[in-house]
Amino acid sequence: MQPSAPRFAAIPANARLLGFAGLLPQVAALGAILSGEPEWAFSAQALAFAYAAIIFSFLGGLWWGLAAASPVARAWVFGVSVLPSLVALASAIPWAVGMTWPAPSLMLLGLGIIASLAVDRRLVAEGVAPPWWMTLRVPLSLGLGGLTLAIGVLS
Repeated sequence: MQPSAPRFAAIPANARLLGFAGLLPQVAALGAILSGEPEWAFSAQALAFAYAAIIFSFLGGLWWGLAAASPVARAWVFGVSVLPSLVALASAIPWAVGMTWPAPSLMLLGLGIIASLAVDRRLVAEGVAPPWWMTLRVPLSLGLGGLTLAIGVLS
């Protein structure tokens, strides 16, 4: 057994399984782009953008839910929990107004998802998120953020 296995085992099984399964749509989009099939490229990019925006917004909802359920959550958590949705909306502006898209939007979302780890770390430090939170959040945020950045680079 690896040294990190006990910490990883502390994550509830459903959160672990469904969390990692949540990387599959972005893996599929990247696979479609890498396949070289030109008719798949735009659809894969658009779906990767939408999925990253949805999951980033979902993450903000998780923060809000953790704060609402925690007796020790401070007001900053509620404020920061709306930022992912606002960033996701802002990332659609280039597409909506006919600017270069989707690469800049994918890059913004990928970087935002990775940067969200700073909020996750603080939530654990303040006792708002469970102790196992970072063990799950690090691979998921780096995974989804990295996949989204890769798709952005290839777009």
